[in-house]
Amino acid sequence: MPCFAPTITPNSTTTVPRSRLCYCHSDRNSMSAADEIRRQLLESAKVKQSFSDELIQHIARFAEKSAAALRAGGKIVFFGNGGSAADALHLAAELVVRLRTERPGLAALALTTNPSVLTAAGNDYGFERIFSRQIESLVASNDIVVALSTSGQSPNILRGAEAARARGAYVVALTGESGGALAPIVDLLLNVPSQDPQRIQESHITIGHIACSLIEQHASGTAISGSAL
Repeated sequence: MPCFAPTITPNSTTTVPRSRLCYCHSDRNSMSAADEIRRQLLESAKVKQSFSDELIQHIARFAEKSAAALRAGGKIVFFGNGGSAADALHLAAELVVRLRTERPGLAALALTTNPSVLTAAGNDYGFERIFSRQIESLVASNDIVVALSTSGQSPNILRGAEAARARGAYVVALTGESGGALAPIVDLLLNVPSQDPQRIQESHITIGHIACSLIEQHASGTAISGSAL
């Protein structure tokens, strides 16, 4: 739309009502930002809508295995780097406290909570062992260990998964499309069909919320029948 706002010279004493001021440039910027926001929302939704039947079955299996481990006295252990570290904290909290339903607390923890342990392990053994050292100390064979990694390539995540396997735990990985080096060393791969770290992490927290909801249903006795094993 053309701009019909008056031109005001530097020496002009004309007072122009605010209703007649031109905001065309601002509107164009706002529309551009709005378009970008909608583009990214659509892109994020498309990734989740493209989940394969196999991935859906794997999410159901993750929930079922986790619920069985909790019933047997085990726990769910989450770990990851950066944004995935925050996701690990988030998902552990959903189980320890609650997501939707009033029920007993569920045993879950994240390996990203104790700065003293993380810095001691990093200082004494190197950053690649900050998770594996904790897993050697805390994880038992009846536990579920969940590694979150967009690339599946981080050395400390790989060392953590290997340590969990050595302890006899059931190892789950949430990754991007290929699964990286993590794929062949885990029991269950939840690989999001994307190579964009943003879209992968958004899908990880969606998968985590869905799995926590299903685990909670099992814990409260309201699980939907026909879950995949």
